[in-house]
Amino acid sequence: MFVTPAYAQAAGSSAVAGFGSLMPIILIFGIMYFLMIRPQQKKMKQHRAMVAALRVGDKVITQGGIYARVTKVKEDDAELEVEIATGVKVRVVRSTIVQVLAKPEPAVKG
Repeated sequence: MFVTPAYAQAAGSSAVAGFGSLMPIILIFGIMYFLMIRPQQKKMKQHRAMVAALRVGDKVITQGGIYARVTKVKEDDAELEVEIATGVKVRVVRSTIVQVLAKPEPAVKG
């Protein structure tokens, strides 16, 4: 009928112990966010900006490793037309451009 003092004390501290057991999970999620998720989001944002800035004449590398020169850009379309050899033009999806090698020099009026 009587509750022992040790049993009564253990029941009162369960809320603190519950929060303490969640602390490592919260800490692991925080570390994963700053080491993996945030840098990946930053890289994706840079890639979207690079692809959006593509212009005619840019020399690029596609995801398949093909060096090409952009010949046609449609702003509202997800495709580009690139020239991979003299007279050989192919259409590629914008997001498959991995790197822009060189921007064309602007024409100098003189």
